[in-house]
Amino acid sequence: MTPTEKKPLKFLAKHLFFGVVAAITFGVLVLATDLGHIRTLLQDSDNPYPVLGLMFFGLIITFGGVAMAAGIMSLSDGKDED
Repeated sequence: MTPTEKKPLKFLAKHLFFGVVAAITFGVLVLATDLGHIRTLLQDSDNPYPVLGLMFFGLIITFGGVAMAAGIMSLSDGKDED
């Protein structure tokens, strides 16, 4: 891969990383504050690990996609072209 090809991948990876960090932070805060009684439901469940995995997987996909999309939309050169 040439450096020109690596630059966009590094750009997207950086934004994906920040999205993943935001997703994990949000998921931990949801569990810490017992938002929507999710932590209570998990504690009462016989097998909470698949639920936790799916919750964090969904959060990571959502937040990561939003972070990468925001990064792409911020690439505008400042000219308003219609």
